[in-house]
Amino acid sequence: MTDVTPGHLPLLAILGGTGNEGSGLALRFGHAGYAVILGSRDPDKASEVCAALNRRLGREAIAFATNDAAALAAEIVILTVPYSVQAATVAAVREQLAGKILVDATVPLNPPKVARVQLPPGGSAVAKIQRSLGDSVKVVSAFQNVSAEHLRDLDHIVDCDVVVCGDEVAARETVIGLAKAIGLRAWHAGPIGNSAGAEALTSILISINARYKVAGAGIRITGLDDVIVR
Repeated sequence: MTDVTPGHLPLLAILGGTGNEGSGLALRFGHAGYAVILGSRDPDKASEVCAALNRRLGREAIAFATNDAAALAAEIVILTVPYSVQAATVAAVREQLAGKILVDATVPLNPPKVARVQLPPGGSAVAKIQRSLGDSVKVVSAFQNVSAEHLRDLDHIVDCDVVVCGDEVAARETVIGLAKAIGLRAWHAGPIGNSAGAEALTSILISINARYKVAGAGIRITGLDDVIVR
């Protein structure tokens, strides 16, 4: 089970960690003091990305391994693979995920029309993963709407909120803590089925980026500045 002891920094695995979003999150978590393992099917690429990120950090905070080894070693697993390989990647590490939190940042993008919302049957790509894994894994949806380009720039304050969906409140709270640790505001956004909203928003943000020629449109939840977040 995930160790939620105050002050404890869980070991993180990022499957798909050599991609833009995964490497951006790895950089931010490494910068925040976490130990991170990049999971990848390509050891040569993983070694190269890992070395580049550690040079940016000035220390050996990030390691690499195969997806199954990374998932086995970690306390919390973050999934940042393309939608086309989401289900296969999870199926391959199913046993290693037992008793853990899986943070799924998957967005159902179907090239070339990535600026068009294309939710799968049932409404949510991430909710489908929770149904396939059952109760032994706590699946939490997060980070779909955060710009990878901004994550990879440590000098940039990421002006984007994170909506966090999951069926277990405690698991959502743990992921909200992860988001806060890398400087992001994050909010409880209800059960895992609500992930459909975050998944759809990504295509909308891609469309906004293209129309206004920017790279990092995000979302901000308003009206909560005076709320004590619990």
